[in-house]
Amino acid sequence: MKVLLVANVLPPTDLSGAGEQVLQLAWGLREAGCDVEILGRDSCGRNVSKRAFPWSARRAVRRVVREWRPDVVQVHESDGGLVIRDLARLDDASRPLLVALQQVSYVRERQAVRPLVDHDQDARVVARPVHGELLFRSLRTPLHIALGRLTARRSDVRLAPSRTTALEIEEDYGVEGVRVVPNVTGAPLAARTRESAEVADRDEEALDEPYLLAVGRLRIRKGMEILLQALARARDRGHRLRLVVAGDGERRAALDALCQRLGLGASVHWAGRCSRSETARLRRRAAALIVPSTYEGMPLVVLEAMSDGVPVIASAVSGIPEVVVDGETGWLVPPERSAALAGALIEAMSDPEVARVRGEAGRQRLDQRFRPHHAVRHWFEAVGSAGVPVPGMCENPPG
Repeated sequence: MKVLLVANVLPPTDLSGAGEQVLQLAWGLREAGCDVEILGRDSCGRNVSKRAFPWSARRAVRRVVREWRPDVVQVHESDGGLVIRDLARLDDASRPLLVALQQVSYVRERQAVRPLVDHDQDARVVARPVHGELLFRSLRTPLHIALGRLTARRSDVRLAPSRTTALEIEEDYGVEGVRVVPNVTGAPLAARTRESAEVADRDEEALDEPYLLAVGRLRIRKGMEILLQALARARDRGHRLRLVVAGDGERRAALDALCQRLGLGASVHWAGRCSRSETARLRRRAAALIVPSTYEGMPLVVLEAMSDGVPVIASAVSGIPEVVVDGETGWLVPPERSAALAGALIEAMSDPEVARVRGEAGRQRLDQRFRPHHAVRHWFEAVGSAGVPVPGMCENPPG
C-alpha cells in the first residue's frame, strides 16, 4: 500500500505536536510494511511559508499523485483543504482515497480565545486575550474554519485523535462518521531531528529541588493564569511549590506581571522556548506535568510525560480524559478552578509515592493504548471501511 502524508508543519523545522504525529504514524505504517512518503513545505519550493502552504502544496501533491500513484493521500489539519478539493475532482481511475486527520475544530479554537475566568474566585476574570490573540480570532480562524469544513466535507475518510474531537468536527463542520485514530508516541525519531545531543546547562539552577512542569505556547487557552493562581493558593496554605515553564508566546509579559503581583517571582522559572531534547530533559526530572488548559485536542506532551512515567495533572477537557484516568494515572480537575488545581498540586508534591505509582500506571496505560502500532490498527480499520484493500502484511501491525 502506498500512502502519501501531506503536512504543513514537521519536525525538526517546526516544534509541533501535529507534525510529530505525522512522523509517528509514518513510522508505524512503514513498520507494518507500507510504502510511505511525507510531503511538507520543503517539497513545495524554496522558502514556502506556513501561510502559503495550503495553496503551494496543490501543485506538489498533484505531481506526486501523477507520478507515484499512491493508494491513499492523507492531509493533516485544515491546511490540506485545497489539496483535498483538487484530488476529489479526479476521475475514479486516478483518484486515491482521500483521508483527513484533524487535530482540533477551529470553531472551538476560536471560541477558546476569550477571557479566562477563575470559578473558585467568584467567576472573576483573571486574564483577557492580548492583541495578537484577538487578531488570530478575528482574522485567521475564519480562514481555518472555512478550510477545515472543506477538508472534512470533501474527504472520503475523516479522522480525529479523540472521540471528543471527533464529535466536535461532526457538529462544527457538518459531517458524519469521524473515526478516532489516537495520538501516539514511542517511534524512534531522534535521528530525524537537528538538535545537538548536548543540552545547555542554562536551567540547571531550576532543577536543584522538586518542581512542577508546564510545557507549551503561552496562549490564553493554556490556562497559565489559573495555574499561577493555584500556586499562590498553595503558598497561602503553607506549600511553596516550584514551577518550570518550557515555552514562550504572546502572553509572556502578562504572565510575568501576574507573577510579580502574586509574589511568585522566586517560585516560577521561565525556561523559554526549548528544543525537543531540552523539554524531554526537563520533563523526565519533573515531579509532575501540569496541563491547565481550557481547550485541547489530544496533547502530545501528556503522552510523552506518561511514556516517561511522569504523572499528569490536567484539566478535564477535550481528549485529555480519554488518556489520563483520574486517581489512577494522574489527576483531573475542572478547568478554570484554581482551588481544585491547587489541591491536586499539593497532593502530588506532598506524597511522592502516590505520584510515582500514578506515573507508572500512566506508562502502562500508554503501552496498552497509545503506541504507534495502536494508531496503525485504527488507521487500517478506517481505511478498510472505505473499501480500500489492506495488504495482508498490514493487517496485523507489530507490537
